[in-house]
Amino acid sequence: MGYRLGVDVGGTFTDLLLFDEGNGDFWRHKTPSTPAESSEGILTGVEALCAAAGVSPTEIAYFLHGTTVATNAVLEGKGARVGLVTTEGYRQIMQIARSFVPGGLAGWIVWPKPEPLAKLEDTVEIKGRINAAGQEVRPTDDADIRAALETLKAQGIEALTVSLINAYVNGTHEDRVAALAAEILPGVPISLSHLVLPEMQEYERTLTTVANAAVRPLVGRYVRNLRDKLAKVEMTGRLSLLRSDGGLMSSQKAEEHPVGLLMSGPAGGVTGALWVAKNAGLKNILTLDVGGTSTDVALIEHGEPRRVRTTEVGHLSVRASSLDVKTVGAGGGSIAYVPELTKALRVGPQSAGAVPGPAAYGKGGTLPTVTDANVVLGYLPENLLGGAFKLDRPASTKAVQTIADALGIGLMEAARGIIDIVNENMFGALRMISVQQGYDPRDFALMGFGGAGPLHVNAVARLMGSYPAVSPVSPGVLCALGDATTRMRTETARSLSKRLSETDLAAVLTLLREMDAQVRAQLVQDGVAEEEIETGFEIDVRYSGQAFEVPMTIDLATLEAEGLSALTQRFDEEHARLFTFNMDSEHELVNLRAVASGRALELPALELARGDGDPAQAKLRDHTLWMDGAQQAAVIYDRSKLEAGDVIPGPAIVTEMDSTTLIETRHIGTVDAFGNILITPV
Repeated sequence: MGYRLGVDVGGTFTDLLLFDEGNGDFWRHKTPSTPAESSEGILTGVEALCAAAGVSPTEIAYFLHGTTVATNAVLEGKGARVGLVTTEGYRQIMQIARSFVPGGLAGWIVWPKPEPLAKLEDTVEIKGRINAAGQEVRPTDDADIRAALETLKAQGIEALTVSLINAYVNGTHEDRVAALAAEILPGVPISLSHLVLPEMQEYERTLTTVANAAVRPLVGRYVRNLRDKLAKVEMTGRLSLLRSDGGLMSSQKAEEHPVGLLMSGPAGGVTGALWVAKNAGLKNILTLDVGGTSTDVALIEHGEPRRVRTTEVGHLSVRASSLDVKTVGAGGGSIAYVPELTKALRVGPQSAGAVPGPAAYGKGGTLPTVTDANVVLGYLPENLLGGAFKLDRPASTKAVQTIADALGIGLMEAARGIIDIVNENMFGALRMISVQQGYDPRDFALMGFGGAGPLHVNAVARLMGSYPAVSPVSPGVLCALGDATTRMRTETARSLSKRLSETDLAAVLTLLREMDAQVRAQLVQDGVAEEEIETGFEIDVRYSGQAFEVPMTIDLATLEAEGLSALTQRFDEEHARLFTFNMDSEHELVNLRAVASGRALELPALELARGDGDPAQAKLRDHTLWMDGAQQAAVIYDRSKLEAGDVIPGPAIVTEMDSTTLIETRHIGTVDAFGNILITPV
C-alpha cells in the first residue's frame, strides 16, 4: 500500500489531493494555476502538500493527473501543423467534411466554416487501394510515397497523419507509409488511422486521427516536461493521465493517443462524484462542477455516468469515447457587463481567469465577476483557503457598482442579477443533459463541487427541482479526488456493418473474444495485473438505412445465453426512449467495442462522529447577507467541526479550506455520516 496523488489543473486553481491507500486519510491543497507552464503550479502544490502531510515524494506510488493541455490546444488553435496522407482521390476529405451546419435557419447564412486541422496544401495523395473486405486492389508505390513525404517535409509539417481508404480492416498500406516516414521525417510523430480509430466512416476516422496528430507534439512535450520535473523531486511513482471517458491511461500511451485526453479535465469531477455518491447512497445524480472559468455538468444514472462516442471541443467533434459532459462559460471568474447596444446584463463567457482574476483577489483585476457579486452579497466570506487567501471586499464593491450604474439600479440588486443570470446559464446546461435527453431532473440529486459549485448548488437545485442538493466534503478538490480514485481503462473497436440476417452469434462472439484478448494485453503492458482486469463490451446498433447508431452495453455471458435478438430488443426500447418511435427496418450491427478496466479501488471514506443535531459547536459567527430582496441574518459555520446528523437552517454559510457552501432561506442542510451536506426545502 502507498499514497495516491490526484492533481487537477483548472483555469484558475490547481487542485491536489493526497490519499493514503491504507487508512483513507487524505490531505488537500489548492494553489493558483500557472497558465504559461502548468507543471510549475503542479510542482509548487506537490511540495506544499507533501510538507503538510509529512510525506516524501518518493512514497507516492501513483501520480494521477487530469489535464486540459489538449483541450486548450484545440480551443486556442495552437495545435501542430499537420501533414495528411490520403488515398488517391481523397485529398479534399477534410474540406468536404459533413453537411451538418450548426444553428437554425439563419445559422447557415452567416456560419464561418472552421479551418480544417490539416490544411489542403499540407494534404497529399498516394497510389494504392484496399477494398471494403480488406483485400489489396492496387499496391502502393514506394517512390510515390517518398515523393509525397518529401513534399510534406518541405512544407515544414510538425506532425503526420496517415488515413487511407478502408484502412480500418487492413492497415498494411498505412504501416508502409509510416515505415518510410520514419526515415524521411525523423522526429515527427506519426498517427495512423487504423490504430487511432479502427472504425468505418472515412471522414470521422480521418478527422479523429488528424486531431490526435495536432495535439500530439504539445501533449508529448508537456508529459515529458512533467516527468522530468517530478524526477527532480524524486517522485518515481507511476504517472497516469485521466482519459475523456473517466479511466486512466499511462503517460506513454497519452503521448501516442492524446485525442483521448480532450475532455480529461471535466472527467475528473464526474469520477469524483461517483465515489461520493456511492458513500452517500445516491444512485441518480446531476453534477455541477463550477470552476473559475467554466461550469461542467453531467448525468449519472443508477451509479453509471453517461458515455458518448463523440468528444466535442469547440467546433471540433471527434470520434472518441468520453463522459457526456456539457460545458458553459459560467464560472467564478466570469465577467459581467452591460452592452451599449442592448443595455441588458450579460455574464460570461469571458473570464478573468487566474491572472488578473476577479477584483476581489487583489491581483490587479478591475472587472466585475461572479465571485465579486458573491462577495458583495455576503455569500462569500472574506477569508478563503483557511485564511490564506484574503478577499478585497471594497474592490468587489467598486467593480459591481459599475454594473449598478450602467443599469440604474442599486448595488445589491445588480450583484443579485449577476448571480441569477449565471445560475440560469448553469440551469440551461443541466437541461441539455437531462430534459433534452429524456430524463426528468426531479428524479435526480444535484451535486455541486469545484471551488464555486456549493455556492450555487442550492439555487440551481431550486430551478431544477433536483433534491437533495449535495455539497460533498472537499468540493473544491473533488476533481483531484476523481483523478486519485479512478482506474486504468483502455478500449478497442472494430467495424462489422452487417444486418442481422447476414451474421450470427458465433461470428460476433469470436470477434469480441479477440478484442477481449487485445485490450487485456494492453492493460497488462501498462502494469495492471491480469487477475484485476474486467472487460465490458458495446455493440453499436441501428435500423438498416439509418445514418446513426445507438451503443448498447453487453456482457459475453448474457449474449451467449440470450442471443442477438435480446440485444436488438433492448435497442428497440432505448430507441423508443430516445426518439419516441421504432422502425420496421431490419437491425444492423455497426461497430463492436471492448473496454478493459483495472481493479476498482475500494478506498475507505472516513465517517464523522455522531452529533445531537445541533451544529452549535461549528458556529464561527453571526453574519448578514442579501437574499430575497433584503438583508438577512445568517450564521457562518466551520465545516471541519460539523458532526453527523447536524441540521443547519438557512440562510447559512459553511466554510472550509477549498470551498464555501451557501444554504438559502427556506432550506435546511443535513450532514450525513460521511460529512456530505444534503440540502432540501423546509
